Amino acid sequence: MEINIDRPPRTAMEVFELLPEGTLCEVIENQLYMAPPPSEFHQAVLTDLIVEIGNYVKQYQLGIVRVAPYGVYLDNKNVVEPDLLFIAQENIGAIQKNGLHGAPDLIIEILSPSNERHDTVKKKKLYEKFGVKEYWIVDPETKVATGYEWIAGKFLDLGTSTRTLPSKLLHQTFSF
Repeated sequence: MEINIDRPPRTAMEVFELLPEGTLCEVIENQLYMAPPPSEFHQAVLTDLIVEIGNYVKQYQLGIVRVAPYGVYLDNKNVVEPDLLFIAQENIGAIQKNGLHGAPDLIIEILSPSNERHDTVKKKKLYEKFGVKEYWIVDPETKVATGYEWIAGKFLDLGTSTRTLPSKLLHQTFSF
């Protein structure tokens, strides 16, 4: 695919829009972040959660589940690619050709050795700022999931669990 550029990109978002499909890249506060491919542990946990959550959401027609790489455009300075996200049926209208425009209802990030602080601090603050209703961080090595629920403009701790993800939003516990 050939891309004609009239002028050099001036923002991180403009650079992001020029990247080939499937490039592991995010823009947070107009700064590009790139990551290497995920590890085997990461992919194993993600696969288990996709199957469990995906089947549950589909069975009860609750909305849709998407996995990275999938663009979530929070605003014109922030686009992320969560490992797994859920969009409730009533919010499906926010989906456009290039991804979701707005906050998903549920995001799950699976840690990698190179991104722990990125997911536990930077993205947690971002997801809180944009009102993600439920956010889970999963450590694929220890199998510990840590959850947060968005209430009154801030994240409240949902606690931790081992080998399970007890989603308050979906009223179901998922194993991985």
